[in-house]
Amino acid sequence: MRKLIAGAAALALCAFAAHAQKDFVKGADVGFLPGQEKAGVKFHDRTGKERECLDLLKNDYELSAIRMRVWVDPENGVNDKNELLAIGKRAKDMGMDFMVDFHYADSWADPGKQPIPKAWEGHDFEQMKRDLKAHTVDVLTLLKENGVTPRWVQVGNETANGLLWPMGHIEKNPEQYAGFIGAGYDAVKEVFPEAIVIVHLDRGHNQALYDWNLDIVRKYGGKFDMVGMSLYPYWAMADDKSLDADSIISDCMANIRHVSDKYGCDVMIVETGFEVDEQNPKVMEDGRRQLARIIREAAGDTDGRCRGVFYWEPQCLPGGYKLGAFDSTGTPTAIMDGFLENVK
Repeated sequence: MRKLIAGAAALALCAFAAHAQKDFVKGADVGFLPGQEKAGVKFHDRTGKERECLDLLKNDYELSAIRMRVWVDPENGVNDKNELLAIGKRAKDMGMDFMVDFHYADSWADPGKQPIPKAWEGHDFEQMKRDLKAHTVDVLTLLKENGVTPRWVQVGNETANGLLWPMGHIEKNPEQYAGFIGAGYDAVKEVFPEAIVIVHLDRGHNQALYDWNLDIVRKYGGKFDMVGMSLYPYWAMADDKSLDADSIISDCMANIRHVSDKYGCDVMIVETGFEVDEQNPKVMEDGRRQLARIIREAAGDTDGRCRGVFYWEPQCLPGGYKLGAFDSTGTPTAIMDGFLENVK
């Protein structure tokens, strides 16, 4: 009886509907792409032929989905709702699925910082929930009015420690954190009832983190359809020298199975990435091997509960971000070949 009750509670939390995802998706976050294109960055395939970036990702590397972040009121329009719409239209025109990643901030939001947007400063909790909902509805309505339908929507980015600090800090105000997640969920469903709503945490290998955070969301009435994970062996090993990449990947796969079973919903690796070192081909071959392993095991060794893998900013050049997957000429490195392993 207790198992039945627990299962019912999990299904109520992860309000899975008939549209639950069945396929396995390979995708990429390309939030830097509009800025790169404005700066004149050119991309090329392995033959040296100049290519449009999304075309290269889709047709040479079998990616079928694009992820894009959106900030509230950023400077100079970077990652604002208009850039989001432009990338969404391009993805749609290419027949690619689209994921919206709400950073509820005017710039970066992640485990180390979740700043309140300037326009929302000084508001109380109830007003802040209305702010979050209004912003979410506004952005998604813009997409809808222009014929762009996101398949997935993240309500917050890497919210391991909460969002909208200090009001929604998970340790200081756990109920308010869950309240913000719930407000985001309701806002998404108001505009796109069929969209899959994701709660996204970092450190996918850390089971204790997921138990702690998602238990709080559940305890205080937050809702989600899917759990998103970040999986970066490079950063995990930088934080803990005792770890190695293969054990980190193994722990993440175990955590996917654990989370999906405990909370009754699917999981997706919405961010991963590997080091580009143009002076050391072995580093990139290691990245290719690790990416191929993640895709292979996520698709085949999680009881069907991991529904995809997204690479974070593969088109980045190594001078700006070391965990992209292209070289300094704008050409894919060996890392990208990890996407070409067949997934049944």
